[in-house]
Amino acid sequence: MGAERQLSHAEVLGRYAGAFVDALVARGLRDVCLCPGSRSTPLALTFARHPRVKIWTHLDERSCAYFALGMAKVHGSAAPVAILCSSGTAAVNFAPAVVEAAQSHVPLLVLTADRPQELRDLGANQTIDQVRLYGSAAKWFVEMPLPEASEEMLRYVHMVGWRAIETTWAMPQGPVHLNFPFREPLVPAAVEPVFKDSRAEGFVGPINKEEHRFAPDVTAHRRGVIVCGPGMMEPTGSLLELAARLGWPVLADPLSNLRSSPHCNDNVIAGYDSFLRSAALADELAPDFVLRFGAPVTGRPLSSYLQRHRGVRHIVIAEPGLFPDPDLSSTGVIEAYPPTVCDILLERDDLPNADPGWLAAWRRAELKTREVVERILNESEVATEPSVITDLAEVLPDAFNIFAGNSMPVRDIDSFWPATKQVLSFYGNRGASGIDGVVSTALGAAAHYGRTVLVIGDLSFYHDMNGLLAVKRHGISATIVLVNNDGGGIFSFLSQNSEDEEHFETLFGTPHGLDFTPVAQLYGVGFQTVATRQEYKAALRASFDAPGVQIIEVKTDRAENLKLHQRIWREVAAAAVAPEVAK
Repeated sequence: MGAERQLSHAEVLGRYAGAFVDALVARGLRDVCLCPGSRSTPLALTFARHPRVKIWTHLDERSCAYFALGMAKVHGSAAPVAILCSSGTAAVNFAPAVVEAAQSHVPLLVLTADRPQELRDLGANQTIDQVRLYGSAAKWFVEMPLPEASEEMLRYVHMVGWRAIETTWAMPQGPVHLNFPFREPLVPAAVEPVFKDSRAEGFVGPINKEEHRFAPDVTAHRRGVIVCGPGMMEPTGSLLELAARLGWPVLADPLSNLRSSPHCNDNVIAGYDSFLRSAALADELAPDFVLRFGAPVTGRPLSSYLQRHRGVRHIVIAEPGLFPDPDLSSTGVIEAYPPTVCDILLERDDLPNADPGWLAAWRRAELKTREVVERILNESEVATEPSVITDLAEVLPDAFNIFAGNSMPVRDIDSFWPATKQVLSFYGNRGASGIDGVVSTALGAAAHYGRTVLVIGDLSFYHDMNGLLAVKRHGISATIVLVNNDGGGIFSFLSQNSEDEEHFETLFGTPHGLDFTPVAQLYGVGFQTVATRQEYKAALRASFDAPGVQIIEVKTDRAENLKLHQRIWREVAAAAVAPEVAK
């Protein structure tokens, strides 16, 4: 009996990478976003050869990672998304999106190739320290062993792949980083998978059994509010049913996806960002209980309202491992799955009868706010930053994604997007709130789903113009509303604008004077500038069914925009003063 044939290096690579990729595919992986590179060849070729994996190639690692982030936001726990790059600064350029995934709790599998240990700290080309490169942003980090084809090693890498995806999904969701050192030569042999019969099993996260603990608190109060921040999980119907039973208002951040839902009812309040700026109204609408779900809210007025009434009972329902209370306004955080909490409360027969004037006061403030906003905006046909949002809400069909750019767009959506029964989904990079990868993230969200509108400011667009390269490469269609106020418009709303006018424009306003028309030509996307509201709405309607990406630019003036917002807030405060609510 002859000695067993020794496997070649290429065969070892093939079996090692194959066992790993097999685990990912068995666990549901279908999408891998990668950039070209030599050191990542073993995994790149193994992914490309697998019939159930779709490869999305990119030329820029930062944009690639944000693209995958958008895809993962849409997929959620339905299917994992992986990103892959070569060694060195390629891996560093994944960092902004990894941080955003960590902060906004998006499941993302980060795979970086690396030089083997014997080349480290010796001046070898393209070699940096990639061990725990993303620090605490990665939920779990594994420095993978060098490839072997022993049964023990193949079972190990298969287990790591399986566990890595499970860990991205475990609450709180987030990124996992696996670092793979590979020796040359780097081309793996095409081999049969070792674990042909591996099967994905259903995964259910831990369910907290103590959600009933605070139920007596709820039943003892009649003037409560329900606050819903970004990242709410389906189903939302039970939450809105609970609000209706309690007679409490739901202060719904747009990224909670409660404002545009078939379950939306009169309890949902959308205008709070404008009317809670009134100190008199914020005092008049003092709650006796706060029940909060989701991440911290976007707008400062609602945060200030919660701090203003810090003394009331304030319970936060958070997924295990989270403590979403940066203002420390809560009196307790309970780890629980939000729909389960709502279902438990709905089963009780002792829910309170709300103060009859309580919800009516909130509804009156809501309606008065909408009346003021409509009246002021209808005084002019010129497209403004608030009308960009209200007009989009008017013409947008059902079943669209709206991606909110950071800084002013997400705040204006918070201020001016109404509550409706439309079926819409809102997304944004609110975990770390960076402006650097928003275009790529939105295009990633549009890659599978389409029917996406991104509302973005000019500085954020400038930061990620290279993300537009993905449009032709992957046949993506989307609408980009580019609000161009020639600089950092959000800083006009801060004290820096009035307290140091001499240095404001240089340090904060930062006008750039860029014409974005050649950018659209460079990447082969549509571009038009509109001046009036009618032009804007017509351009929107035409863009929804047009192939490719259509950029609609609306130019605004930062100083005039500040004045318009201040006028709206002033007149809302005057019109929306609530009648005395029975104490």
